[in-house]
Amino acid sequence: MTIKGRAHKYGDHVNTDVIIPARYLNVSDADELAAHCMEDLDPEFVKRVQPGDVLIGGEDFGCGSSREHAPIAIKASGVSAVIARSFARIFFRNAINIGLPVLVSAEAAAEIKAGDELEIDLAAGTIKDLTRGTSYQAQPFPDFLQQIIAAGGLIPYTRRKLGIGAG
Repeated sequence: MTIKGRAHKYGDHVNTDVIIPARYLNVSDADELAAHCMEDLDPEFVKRVQPGDVLIGGEDFGCGSSREHAPIAIKASGVSAVIARSFARIFFRNAINIGLPVLVSAEAAAEIKAGDELEIDLAAGTIKDLTRGTSYQAQPFPDFLQQIIAAGGLIPYTRRKLGIGAG
């Protein structure tokens, strides 16, 4: 699976409260969550983000509460992947569970600039900065994780494996 998009860059310790503020935790509609994604950290984010774009974070991206709302808001906003130096463990798992690719690459997180055009190959774990002509390596996604992401998350993947309709 290949992803292409523009980089939106943030720093260290981007927590779930700034990804989707707690005042929206009673919202379950993904589109409504997307409308408020990053608004306390970057009020212009939802105006700039385009389908396929990539978030770049620093250390401990997604720290804070374990709410699934955060990766849902990111994915629903059109973001196709998140690259960071490191992720909070529960955010990483929640992202995979809803089909949002998350890649760990300290070098890419440090060197990619906001606005750079990126191309990501999940199977190979390669991140190409097309703007700067540089490449980075992240851990490749194993086949089963690629299948979960391609299915749109763990629930659709499991339903497909069990032969159960969307229900």
